[in-house]
Amino acid sequence: MKYKVTLNGKTYEVEVEKGKAILLDEYEALAPAPAAAPVAAAPAAAPAPAAPVNLAAGETVVAPMPGNILRVDVNQGDVVKAGQILVVLEAMKMENEIVAPKDGTVAQVVTSKGAVVDTGAPLVIIA
Repeated sequence: MKYKVTLNGKTYEVEVEKGKAILLDEYEALAPAPAAAPVAAAPAAAPAPAAPVNLAAGETVVAPMPGNILRVDVNQGDVVKAGQILVVLEAMKMENEIVAPKDGTVAQVVTSKGAVVDTGAPLVIIA
C-alpha cells in the first residue's frame, strides 16, 4: 500500500509491504495560498456567536483523533455512567465509540452530528 505522509513541512511517499516500508519520494509540502480578501461595498453583518464552551463546568471528553462525528448519543442534562457511549467518531473508515470516563451529568454537548473535529477538540463536558 502507498501512503503520503507530511511531517515537519516535508511530504514523504511511502510504500509498505509485508512489514517493510520503502521511501518512494520526498518533497516539500506546499502551503496553501493565502485567500484574497473579498471586496465588499457595504460591511457584512457579524455572524451570530457560537455557544460558549464552559470548560470549567466539569470534565471535558475530547476527541482522541481527528475525524467526523457520526452520532451523538447524549443530550445536555442526561445522567451517564462510566463507560457509556457518548459519541461515535469516524476516523480512517473506522467507527470509534467515545465513552464517558466517569459517572455524572452531561453539562454541555459541544459537538454535533456531521461535525469534523481535530485531536483534542472538546466533545462533551460531564459534571
